[in-house]
Amino acid sequence: MSLRTYCKAAAWAALAASAGLAGCASTQSSQTVVAAAPPPVLRPAPDPRVAEPAAAPAGAVYAETKDGAFTVPGVKPGQVDQAFLRKNVAYSTKEPPGTIVIDPVNHYLYHVEEGGRATRYGVGVGREGFAWAGEATIKSKQEWPDWYPPKEMVERRPDLKKQLVELQSGLGMHGGPGNPLGARAMYLWQGDKDTLFRIHGTNEPWTIGQSQSSGCIRMINQDVMDLYEKTPAGARVVVLPARVAGR
Repeated sequence: MSLRTYCKAAAWAALAASAGLAGCASTQSSQTVVAAAPPPVLRPAPDPRVAEPAAAPAGAVYAETKDGAFTVPGVKPGQVDQAFLRKNVAYSTKEPPGTIVIDPVNHYLYHVEEGGRATRYGVGVGREGFAWAGEATIKSKQEWPDWYPPKEMVERRPDLKKQLVELQSGLGMHGGPGNPLGARAMYLWQGDKDTLFRIHGTNEPWTIGQSQSSGCIRMINQDVMDLYEKTPAGARVVVLPARVAGR
């Protein structure tokens, strides 16, 4: 199935109050592994493919944590609807273990596991006009990735230059807690073509469960770190059509 995009992946989502940048088009650094008040969050319709177990307490899963040179902020109560917190669930799919399946309608990402199970994560997805669907491969992945906004984006937002510096691959932003790609990024390719779409963290956890991005898949930083450890370069990713809630 070929990847379908409905507008340029370089499009720009509005800046949040501080460094709340959104966007996915970026190149990668030498550390790449290769192969205001939050808006209300609406609970998605129940997924008929999933038998829901009792919810487990978030506990230390979303607590503040030290990660190398950086500190990942904890997720505050009420920032993310509990429906979108990480959970191991029963999951019926024909996809083999290790596959990542993204359901943009319900704002979930599933990491398929043995025995009819999956780890389910809440995600933020592309807003209307930025949706995409198809199959891809994680060609590479990176911890605390640098971010390089496209030239067209900088031209549209000259004020953005104040937040950028000259990096090894051009004008961009160093990886860190204020970077819009968050703590981890996984880069989606089709064959030898970069789709310009990513699975990445976010410094705006309240956007999880919403359709606000420029097409990329955002996750809570603690969740993308967990998925990163489970997912090798070369893993297959299936993004379901936005108009279809199931596969």
